[in-house]
Amino acid sequence: MHAAAHLQRSHHALVAPKRQTYGMTSVRGPCSRSRAVTPVTAYLPPAAPPASADVAQAFKRLQNGSDVRGVALAVNPGDAITLTPAAAFFIAAGFVDWLRSRGVTDVKVAVGCDPRVSGPLLMPAVLAGLQSAGAAAVDVGLSTTPAMFYGIIAPGSAVTGSIMLTASHMPMHNNGLKFFTAEGGLGKPDIAAILEGAAAKCEAAAVPLGDSILDAAFVLRQGLHSRGGLGKPDIAAILEGAAAKCEAAAVPLGDSILDAAFVLRQAVKTPATPSSWPLLSKYAEHLRHMIVAGIQHPQTPDKPLTGLKIAVDAGNGSGGFFATQVLEPLGADVSGSQFLEPDGTFPNHIPNPENKAAMDAAVNAVKQSGADLGIVFDTDVDRSAIVGSDGTPINSNRFIALMAAIVLQEHPGSTIVTDSVTSNGLTTFIEQRGGKHFRFKRGYKNVISKGVELNKQGVDCELMMETSGHGAMRSNHYLDDGSHLALTAVVAFVRSRLASGGAAGLGELLADLQEPAEAAEYRIGIKDADFKSVGSSVLQAFHDWVQAGAGSSSSSSWSLEPVNHEGWRVNVDEGAGKRGWALLRQSLHDPLLVLNVESDVPGGEAAIRGNVLQFFIKLQQAQALDLAALQN
Repeated sequence: MHAAAHLQRSHHALVAPKRQTYGMTSVRGPCSRSRAVTPVTAYLPPAAPPASADVAQAFKRLQNGSDVRGVALAVNPGDAITLTPAAAFFIAAGFVDWLRSRGVTDVKVAVGCDPRVSGPLLMPAVLAGLQSAGAAAVDVGLSTTPAMFYGIIAPGSAVTGSIMLTASHMPMHNNGLKFFTAEGGLGKPDIAAILEGAAAKCEAAAVPLGDSILDAAFVLRQGLHSRGGLGKPDIAAILEGAAAKCEAAAVPLGDSILDAAFVLRQAVKTPATPSSWPLLSKYAEHLRHMIVAGIQHPQTPDKPLTGLKIAVDAGNGSGGFFATQVLEPLGADVSGSQFLEPDGTFPNHIPNPENKAAMDAAVNAVKQSGADLGIVFDTDVDRSAIVGSDGTPINSNRFIALMAAIVLQEHPGSTIVTDSVTSNGLTTFIEQRGGKHFRFKRGYKNVISKGVELNKQGVDCELMMETSGHGAMRSNHYLDDGSHLALTAVVAFVRSRLASGGAAGLGELLADLQEPAEAAEYRIGIKDADFKSVGSSVLQAFHDWVQAGAGSSSSSSWSLEPVNHEGWRVNVDEGAGKRGWALLRQSLHDPLLVLNVESDVPGGEAAIRGNVLQFFIKLQQAQALDLAALQN
């Protein structure tokens, strides 16, 4: 439809009764004149706003541990959008209030995003929310989660907080927010406080979250000044001029994302919001310096990766910069890399180092290109994995073992903190190198926080890592950083080659890692609404069952692991020095019990699983459990 006709037909849909004013704030940016942000007049239906409890619950449901996550696009039938522009607006404003409550007076927040399709819609809403609360907002565009933290601690930075718009490896219709200060990522209580403040702001403004018109309209009004009513000739003249401007700007009217995104972007285009800040290139420069300093190449110090072929698989997330802006400028051949272009529909595979399709794609890229090693990133680059030159995937336990071997060379005797589902072989591997293995809980934030706690207690703990590919090092500000882990592996690879005259690789570091013959994970649904209580009672019954010796048989004996931080881990003596194990734990967020099983003998996994299944069948709470996963 021609722009003029489209605008004429749309005029009537923009008329709604006025109601309620939402604040006035003076905003001053570092490179701008002072300006008043006009009090917003929300366009609302005459119905009463939702009850406070409903609004609070709508925001509370967005909490996903130590970040915010929700559905931002209706892609599948029945999808309910929970992370709306207005929700993002109020959450950003709530973050400003939270920073001020921590003593930050001159609040300046950088905002970046991964390439998700909903990013152009939510980014302006977040920027507007920050400005509405009186903060200076900085748009850095496409970024990574680690880069957003670096933006705070970078030399000369005046940024006091940062927000990353991402939903990690989740499907394309999801999005979320991660928050940082100079101390690192925020924790669960911090997120709860921000969401509580956001809900209060939303309630005060009487904004109906999720309303297809009024939700986004509220955000748009933040950057616009409402004028008095005009007559028909005025409207006709305005629409004629608007049509010409629309044609000139090549805006696709009616496009479900780009139409609204264009307007949101214009609404926050102020001197206080720079159109761009090259944070990702600054972060790439920082990573290059770290590689140069780490290798100290005797022949090519400025190009220490010369002669090395590295294949990066970014999965069309934000990680493509690592190939083109970090490795290649240092001399690496990255021609075997794939899926470097940001594409929020993730057309090739899910960017996830735990995903088999992602790892298979990277293995194939390494083999086809003859690369010396491969690197796999998740969407926002806070996780990674490695592929050996022979195509061996180095993720999960293998990646933790690789990083532990590297760390223990420089920090002998250090404690390595991991999540609860790591293998027996990893413990042996760490101990053989003089290290100590502290097996803790699932959840990368739990793992990292335990490492921080141990170091405060005087326990040397350099590496904290989860089997998912999340990992942090004390020397890197305890930051969950997939690019830093990949960088550490690259530096170790080059140094090993230099020391051996070019023959060694990363495989040698893992040569004696004992791996299970079989491994599996099963998710057992809890059908009761009070799933936490049911899960807790099942875990207690499992503990008592093992303690009573019911799990043991003539071919194997079962005993509880002496120290358990999450659920109950059972050691299974499989004979002839072989050891299996089973861990039954409750999911951190979902109505699930999770059973992990490993065995050192063929057929051992099925035997362990079958034994646990018999426990469940005889259990009093069996009717509340979905045992299909164990029975198939």
